[in-house]
Amino acid sequence: MNIKIRPLSIDDFKRVLNWSMDNTFCSANGWEQNRSEEELYSWWLHCINNESDSFIRMGIEMEGRLVGYTDLACMKDNVAELGIAIGESSLWGKGIGSNSILCMMDYACKKLGITVFNAEIHEANIRSRKMFEKIGFKEISRNGVEEYLGIENLLIQYRLFYSENI
Repeated sequence: MNIKIRPLSIDDFKRVLNWSMDNTFCSANGWEQNRSEEELYSWWLHCINNESDSFIRMGIEMEGRLVGYTDLACMKDNVAELGIAIGESSLWGKGIGSNSILCMMDYACKKLGITVFNAEIHEANIRSRKMFEKIGFKEISRNGVEEYLGIENLLIQYRLFYSENI
C-alpha cells in the first residue's frame, strides 16, 4: 500500500466534494450534510491557506489520489493532538488510517519535534479506537460527551509517547 502525506491543494477539491456526498462519512466526521458547493469550496480554501502555528492539516494520498486528511492540532512544545479522516467510507478498515497516522507522527517528530501525541475518540467509534490502540496509543481518560452518528457519545482520550522505532 503506497500511502503518503502531503500538503493539500485546490486541485483536491473535486475529491472533497465527493466526500461531502457520502452521508456515512459526513455523519462520522461531523460534516454538515447537503452543504452547498460554494460553502465547501470556501472551507477548503481555508484548509489550504491555513497559517496557524498550532494546527496543520495534511492530505493522505494513496496511489496518486487524495483519500483523506490527517491533522495535528493544539500543538505546543513537543505535544500535539492527532486526528484523521478517510474521505471515502468504502476505504475504511483497509489499513489506510493506521499507515497515515504513522506517516504523520514520523513527519511531526522529524520536522516539528513532536514526541507526545494525544487523540480523542468517540466511545462508539470502535474501528478508530482499535486503530489507535494497535498503533500503541493508551487510554488515559474518559471525559466529555459529543454527538457521533447522531447519538451523544462519551469521549475517550488517548496518548502515545512516540519513538521513531514504532
